[in-house]
Amino acid sequence: MIDLGAAGHRSPAAALEPPFASVARVCAIVGAAVAAPSVHNTQPWRFHCADDTTMELYADLDRLLTATDPMGRGLGISCGAALLNLRLAVRATGHDAHVRLLPRPADRPDLLATVHAVPGAPPDPDERLLHEMIPHRRTNRFPFDGRPVAREVMVGLVHAAHAEGATLVPVAGRTARRVLDLVAMADDTLSDDPAYRAELAAWTGTDARAAWTGTDARPDGVPEHAFGPRPRDGRVPMRDFAPGRRQAEADFEAEPQLAALFTRGDGPRDWLRAGQALQRVLLTATAKGVAASLFSQPLDLRPAQHRGDVTGPFGHVQMLIRLGYGPPVPRVPRRPVPDVLDGREAPGA
Repeated sequence: MIDLGAAGHRSPAAALEPPFASVARVCAIVGAAVAAPSVHNTQPWRFHCADDTTMELYADLDRLLTATDPMGRGLGISCGAALLNLRLAVRATGHDAHVRLLPRPADRPDLLATVHAVPGAPPDPDERLLHEMIPHRRTNRFPFDGRPVAREVMVGLVHAAHAEGATLVPVAGRTARRVLDLVAMADDTLSDDPAYRAELAAWTGTDARAAWTGTDARPDGVPEHAFGPRPRDGRVPMRDFAPGRRQAEADFEAEPQLAALFTRGDGPRDWLRAGQALQRVLLTATAKGVAASLFSQPLDLRPAQHRGDVTGPFGHVQMLIRLGYGPPVPRVPRRPVPDVLDGREAPGA
């Protein structure tokens, strides 16, 4: 990982070194990108270093969840989160990251973004802090202790989403309970779908071990230690990663604290923006000691024909976030950087 402590004190010559000029720097920057959260920890991304100053982000369509995410909304949000991490890692080198989303939609729809680095100012304290939080961010599916998130912290999360062109709206009271009821119904509907159950089994826990080779650990998917317990009273409808199997139960917080992330539109560009906003919110929460887990079940069932409509004053909900204070949780695995670096010739070369 790049030494942020030295970021503001490098020599002028060092500051001009292109960020993708060495294997070490490429590995550091892409290593930060792949620490992003992704749907079922599929890590559906690939990276191509086009030149010393340009990195391309591609969707790995072999990792698209065709039952859960047929339109690729979750894949786009996942890759957007990786893009935010990559931008922060580029900023940590003293470069600005100029991003083009979907630069070749007609002939390369899988090319989600190009990031061109140009010399800039050293990262400011907020950028450095968010970059430092990348390896510490976790999805926490365990019970939270019920303490309310301070208003000033929530305001900071709202500002984090706004910085990426999205809107974060706290959800409380009866509205929060209605939202949780919708999540529970959606989870039940998904769990009744054999294709969904098969897809879930392929990316989770014990059943997924059949696909592992040469080791008892795999670099992707959701391992059993990250499932979290089943809520004893069902009031917090956590996604059931082990339907039909015995699992520990626990008491969750009585009044979960929720927030909804919105974008104005609901197409591929919006999903990438939502992913960047989500990751900035999650890193900001991590810096404040706030834990988070995500609900997307109702959004997974959203009919495709409504994708382009604007629904309500804030636009389209792209993610539901549960916030609070929970126990430390271990990290989940990540694919090695060489596995996500694509050696293809630069398009058009």
